[in-house]
Amino acid sequence: MSQGRLSVWIEDPNPIYRRGLTACLEADGIRVAGHGDRIARRVESVEADVLVFDASNGHLGEVVSLQRGAAVSLCALLRDQHDPALVDAVEAGVAAILLRDELTPESLTAALRTVSTGNSAIPVRLLARLFESASRGQRHVSFDLGQREVAVLRELSAGSETSEIATSLSYSERMVKRIVHDLLVKMNCKNRAQAVALAVRHGLI
Repeated sequence: MSQGRLSVWIEDPNPIYRRGLTACLEADGIRVAGHGDRIARRVESVEADVLVFDASNGHLGEVVSLQRGAAVSLCALLRDQHDPALVDAVEAGVAAILLRDELTPESLTAALRTVSTGNSAIPVRLLARLFESASRGQRHVSFDLGQREVAVLRELSAGSETSEIATSLSYSERMVKRIVHDLLVKMNCKNRAQAVALAVRHGLI
């Protein structure tokens, strides 16, 4: 993340929506570095900490692929919790997911500030959608995870925070963080939500 004030780039096909998001963010002290409606063509050149983009337009895969060569974090905008792009967005490892039908200025800025610290901002209840689709084409892959790592994954799937996992499993918070780091590396995941998605997809939890 860049030094100083958090900066965001907004991509959305609706100009009124872009202006509304811009106004909300600037009112809360977040700098809007730019906005547009054709992000798939220029992800790598975005000079901002976080890219807020419409993930319902079929460009999710392309944006995620291009983002691998950029420093910007991804915040996906979806129509609602039934948006078919939801599962793909979580499994792709976007840092945050925001639902248009529930979005407020407070939830928007809170999610962006969470992402700016290197954490993910994906509502736990949205992960339930992963369980709904888990039985479709499920393949069992172990990722060479140990019992402790699988136990932590189960806690993560329930939405538990580090301190809650530590209490539940009788570990120190430092140990929980180390286990989470190790399982993310083994599963080649960007964040906890992506790890849960992958674990569900492959029948680990």
